Amino acid sequence: MKPRHAKVLINAGAGGQFDETLRQRLSQIFQAAGVKADIVVAATAAEMAQVAEAAAHEDYEMIVAGGGDGTISLVASALIGSGKVLGVLPLGTLNHFAKDLRIPIDFEEAAQNLVSGSQVEVDVGEVNGRIFLNNSTLGLYPTLVREREKQQRLGWGKWPAFVWAAISALRRYPFLSVRVSVDGKPVTTRTPFVFVGNNQYVMERLNIGTRERLDAGELSLYMTRGMGRFGLIRLALRALLGRLRYEKDFMAMSARDVTIATKSSRVRVAIDGEVDILQTPFEYRIRPRALSVVVPNARED
Repeated sequence: MKPRHAKVLINAGAGGQFDETLRQRLSQIFQAAGVKADIVVAATAAEMAQVAEAAAHEDYEMIVAGGGDGTISLVASALIGSGKVLGVLPLGTLNHFAKDLRIPIDFEEAAQNLVSGSQVEVDVGEVNGRIFLNNSTLGLYPTLVREREKQQRLGWGKWPAFVWAAISALRRYPFLSVRVSVDGKPVTTRTPFVFVGNNQYVMERLNIGTRERLDAGELSLYMTRGMGRFGLIRLALRALLGRLRYEKDFMAMSARDVTIATKSSRVRVAIDGEVDILQTPFEYRIRPRALSVVVPNARED
């Protein structure tokens, strides 16, 4: 059902893509469809969260998030349980959530989808009360993100900073001693990373890192056992060659609930690409079909 009134929240830091020209074009698309749209460009994540929280209690049928995966996740968190529908304008670098839902990356097509698409219900993950749409990771990835952000503050570009951060993270190569409970079944190991996804991820060949569906009602858990740097490189090569399933030290499981305990009481965790420090243990759960999202209409073959 087409919305009558929409709130559009744009992250001002979304790659500098959203300028006055795009703002006017977006207004034209909503106006042509007979939809009233209030467009707000938020300067900070805190402002984005505050406006999203307020909009979730106001007279809007749809709240649109414009930005990368972190921005989309931030706005979605405010909508859980509100009855509002999430619209997505993918303005980030990777746009994993949009791609997995087949939402167009092109601005014009994505904007048109907001007023012509269909509503579907998708699952969301939760860790210690924090919502995530894609995944949550411990170990190497939060270290990599922290180092990348440090280099960007020093003036490096995003991709050079990423490459340097990857080299730095592999050089340090921190191990985590974890006690993992998967639907009540315990596993204890030392690992360089733990990856918890909202639904199953493709972990082999060229589609690695994508999801075929977001409504199966399950978490995915991926980690290794005591693997060194060269073992991790071997793991990546096996994944590209489609032979990851034969790697004895790679663990892949599905669950509705996952608990992760560590020796440290506070640990860095990445949630949809944004790094925070949370109190352990980490209590993960899946919330089936908790979020309504506008997606392109299914094609009739």
